[in-house]
Amino acid sequence: MKGFWSGKRVTVTGGSGFLGQHIVKRLEGYGATVFVPRQKDYNLVALDSCMRCLLEHPCDVLVHAAAYYGGIGINQAEPAKLYYSNLVMGANLMEAARLANVGKVVNIGTACSYPGYLEGDLKEEDLWGGACHASVVNYGLTKKMLAVQGVAYKRQYGLDSIHLILTNLYGPGDSYNPDRSHVVAALVRKWVEADLAKAPSIEVWGTGKPIREFIYVEDCADAIVLAAEKYNDVNLPLNIGTGIGTSIRELVETINDVTGYAGKIAWNADKPDGAVKKVLDVTRMRRELDGWSPPTDLRAGLAKTISWYRANKAQADAKW
Repeated sequence: MKGFWSGKRVTVTGGSGFLGQHIVKRLEGYGATVFVPRQKDYNLVALDSCMRCLLEHPCDVLVHAAAYYGGIGINQAEPAKLYYSNLVMGANLMEAARLANVGKVVNIGTACSYPGYLEGDLKEEDLWGGACHASVVNYGLTKKMLAVQGVAYKRQYGLDSIHLILTNLYGPGDSYNPDRSHVVAALVRKWVEADLAKAPSIEVWGTGKPIREFIYVEDCADAIVLAAEKYNDVNLPLNIGTGIGTSIRELVETINDVTGYAGKIAWNADKPDGAVKKVLDVTRMRRELDGWSPPTDLRAGLAKTISWYRANKAQADAKW
């Protein structure tokens, strides 16, 4: 990878965020010159600002990792902002990229784009097998549209792009704000706080039976950089994940073990479980990325995450 990226100019939107900072670190380590547009300087929801960004900082590769997102609370409270911000930002960046003659666009998508009621191992060909789940449709659909735009722009303008579909991320630097955090960050915060307070028990919603998939953020950044180099099929997105299903109960028990929490886990089975199983099929990822698989297993990744959160709790809790 180092030879490929040496001397390349790369712009990473969202490059100061949870995932983006790890992408930037890797690219710079491989010899690329990386520019990260800041919101105070470039409003990426506006086309003229996107154009100014890419003209003032010409790039060979544009990695679009910026997004306005959150947990269920944000999806319920701000569905219009989620939809408009992500749809228009993505559309404008693609349009600006083709006008500024960017060599390749790498769009970062989400497993939320898959059909909401489809269960099992999700293959790239399943993307259009149904509607997004109602709880995430305003975010998931906007990322899905980027895959459509990529095909259209290749056909009419010759713009090269790829669309990567990410599974659930976790790791140092994540958002631990209850309004924005996802399952791993939310559980890590709950467990660390309960351990610090010596709380007698922790309630967890559901039965713990649903199976989900989790990828350590540094591994995900490695996969994105590798895919940016090696993957070139605009017509079919590429899943980025572990392909390993983990039950919520197993996730909870591992976090419990790593934190050393001595209290009781109270499962509230009256609360809904959601889909039985949602895991990405990573057969194509392994083939297209020369056999690459995420090296960090769940326990090791959780240990690093929990250690980081304990050491940076005040800063992590204050982050939006």
